[in-house]
Amino acid sequence: MSIKKTYQSAKGVPVKVWTEDLDKKAEEQLRNISSLSIIHHHVAVMPDAHLGIGCTIGSVIPTLAAIIPAAVGVDIGCGMMAAKTNLHAKDLPDNLSQIRHSIERTIPLGPGARHQKDMELGGIQNPFISRAEIDVFLKDDAEKRFQVKVKKWRQQLGSLGGGNHFIEICLDETDRLWVMLHSGSRGIGNKIGMAFIERAKQDMRRHHINLPDRNLAYLSEGTQNFKDYVQAVGWAQEYASLNRRLMTTLIFGQLEHYFPHIQVEESAINCHHNYVERENHYGEEVWVTRKGAIRARENDWGIIPGSMGTRSYIVKGKGNAESFHSCSHGAGRRMSRKQAFHKFNMQDLENQTKGVEMSRRKAIIDEIPSAYKNIDDVMSDQKDLVEVVHTLKQIINIKGD
Repeated sequence: MSIKKTYQSAKGVPVKVWTEDLDKKAEEQLRNISSLSIIHHHVAVMPDAHLGIGCTIGSVIPTLAAIIPAAVGVDIGCGMMAAKTNLHAKDLPDNLSQIRHSIERTIPLGPGARHQKDMELGGIQNPFISRAEIDVFLKDDAEKRFQVKVKKWRQQLGSLGGGNHFIEICLDETDRLWVMLHSGSRGIGNKIGMAFIERAKQDMRRHHINLPDRNLAYLSEGTQNFKDYVQAVGWAQEYASLNRRLMTTLIFGQLEHYFPHIQVEESAINCHHNYVERENHYGEEVWVTRKGAIRARENDWGIIPGSMGTRSYIVKGKGNAESFHSCSHGAGRRMSRKQAFHKFNMQDLENQTKGVEMSRRKAIIDEIPSAYKNIDDVMSDQKDLVEVVHTLKQIINIKGD
């Protein structure tokens, strides 16, 4: 058993924690969450857990007949995608900068970035999505249906975003080349999340429900707001999945210019780590919110990335019931972005990402490896949750500001 500690407030369900590396503020958040009457059985806390807004990142929250929109968050459906290729390290040129620049020109990078014209997918030999599927999805009048105003959400499909989102070209333990990326539902997911967080807060005020943290406001089954949210969050999660599939397709399109015989080997992995889903646990149908956690049922494939400059892992789930069939979504932050900016400089970034082809700049210092927990410690803490199948090391890293 890898559970490091269990604690319980006077009111509420137990909190089961898979790490010793958890600060006091995050513990307080978890006690607040566990005290809610809507929580089912217990709260599970993954080894990458750290302080979030309202809800702790790295937590798995099962709720009865209700959903907490702030627990799902505003990057709805954020997650990872990875695809193994038939290429080996020996097939690569000594200088990888041209490949990096080609991908950077193809994928819009940064918070407001979007495509300026329709994407041509016809000539790509390794597609993960079709033009027809994209066109059907983009016909949806999502702004009207979900009552949000978002400019250019259609043009943002197939774009990366900023923050901790990234594209990487990696080599595994056998020197096989992989394409891996991290992104979510972009601007429209943010707007949907923000709108329903506010609706939940209004519901709490309307019904005079007092909470230990206003960001724990929830929507209850049977209400129109709940029905609307389930539709909206499901759509945003699909957007995020399609976004990753489209980017991966476009990246392969670029790689095919350099490696005409590149092929995908095995099925690509595409998994959310900020999402909500209806599942059965401990004899009850519940809504499971994974706030910075991935599903890890027995034999589920998953991706657990380290920080840029460190290892990442392709894993298979072990179906641990106490974790609600979940595992960590990454290394987890050790310090805030502001703290990282103050503590580290460009030389630190250079030293900690040595050997990786990337654009090093001041804007991404907050993503330096030392701002994150040690990924190997995180993996050691969850041996009962997942089995490591492949270990990846990045050779190209691409990020927006």
